[in-house]
Amino acid sequence: MNIKERLIQYAYLIRLDKPIGTLLLLWPTYWALWIASQGKPTIDLIVIFTLGTCLMRSAGCAVNDYADNDFDRFVKRTQNRPLTSGKISKKETLIIAGMLSFIAFMSIQSLNQLTIQLSFLALAIAIIYPFTKRFFSIPQAILGVAFGFGIPMAYAAVLDRLPGEAWLMLIANIFWAIAYDTAYAMVDRDDDVKLGLKTSAITFGQHEVKVIAFCYFVFLSIMAFIGYQSGLNIYYWIGLLGALLCSFYHITLVMTRDRMKCFKAFRHNNWLGASIFLGILAAYQLKTF
Repeated sequence: MNIKERLIQYAYLIRLDKPIGTLLLLWPTYWALWIASQGKPTIDLIVIFTLGTCLMRSAGCAVNDYADNDFDRFVKRTQNRPLTSGKISKKETLIIAGMLSFIAFMSIQSLNQLTIQLSFLALAIAIIYPFTKRFFSIPQAILGVAFGFGIPMAYAAVLDRLPGEAWLMLIANIFWAIAYDTAYAMVDRDDDVKLGLKTSAITFGQHEVKVIAFCYFVFLSIMAFIGYQSGLNIYYWIGLLGALLCSFYHITLVMTRDRMKCFKAFRHNNWLGASIFLGILAAYQLKTF
């Protein structure tokens, strides 16, 4: 394999061809960054958190493939991943994960000590998550913490402290992650059962659609409370309404229990996250009518 082909495989490893994971990490980080700064995050914070999110998501993908290598070869959707198919080695995978994590860590060195300290916890959670599918019945909850840890870090970077609002938003993100990743887990449920893995789609069984609906309800309720407490205007509520409509659409898709429709519901959560962010952005930038 020449250098060009190897670089292409590295790109597939860190999912450069599938930005949905990065977006699901970015939206909660942006919510926190804008609300913590009352709509005025500095350019350097936006750049640092955008870069850090992209790098850590990519590193997380490499760690995930390393952890799941013995299982991915038996799952239809993951059989052709670079590590599983033998196109790159385990050593290369770990080196890439390490390099990306190091670059992400260096990118936050200009921030305060609280944010830097939280980054170590974020890294630990990112490493632990892929292994939780072996013993934890709802690993999607851990994913929610991993995907939402940009929230407390954003608050810390802006305020140099962690108000209750930061933890409340993180809890909201956990419920959101359970909702969208349960839909994702429904795609691989048959394979996961055969392999003895644990996912929320298996744990919730025939009640998975009801649980997804409940998680959306809790998530949106908490985000409504945060908007109310922050005094956000009508534009935020329009954004939240858009998110609510997205959640209804997702539920209609997962109700079919069709693999491709469940995957579509998962991917469409990007628009739910974007709707909330646009509501936050407009609430701070525009006057009420």
